Amino acid sequence: MLFKRRANKVLDDAALLRKYQATGELPVLGELYESYMSLVYGVCLKYFKTKEDSQDAVMQIFEKLVDRLQTEEVRDFKPWLYVVTRNYCLMQLRKTKAQLVSLNGHTDYLSEEENENLSEEQWQLLSQGLGQLPTEQQHCLQLFYLQQQSYQTIAEQTGYELKQVKSHIQNGRRNLKIFVEKHHE
Repeated sequence: MLFKRRANKVLDDAALLRKYQATGELPVLGELYESYMSLVYGVCLKYFKTKEDSQDAVMQIFEKLVDRLQTEEVRDFKPWLYVVTRNYCLMQLRKTKAQLVSLNGHTDYLSEEENENLSEEQWQLLSQGLGQLPTEQQHCLQLFYLQQQSYQTIAEQTGYELKQVKSHIQNGRRNLKIFVEKHHE
């Protein structure tokens, strides 16, 4: 009975996938994705460790599917989606790792060799610390370090005044450094 139900689910997934690829209708993709949102969320939570980051990732992954499913051939949606989700999480963590090094205050740049020597625990600590910052500081730090935006661009995007942007970045760096020092083993 379980095998039959799984076989029907695969057929239903394939039919929804074909329909979406033929029509591009987002409600069809939404119906397909909805049954796997808990799987995607679970994978994201495993990597990101926070509900908020995981929820954001679930939405970001859906947005990526809108285009990818129009161009890629997918035989079995569930394992394909798992791989897409895992790869998305790993790429986000790599981006965060590279940028959080400079936020840590130890150095503004690490070579790839030095980058590899930092433990996964250190990266998780930096990421966790970033998640503990006030929203304004998080947002400004992410725009400044992860997206490499200028102070002026951040001010225009967020609506903060230039002085506020600089203050949020400075305070965010200081608070992140304090968090890391407090929680470092």
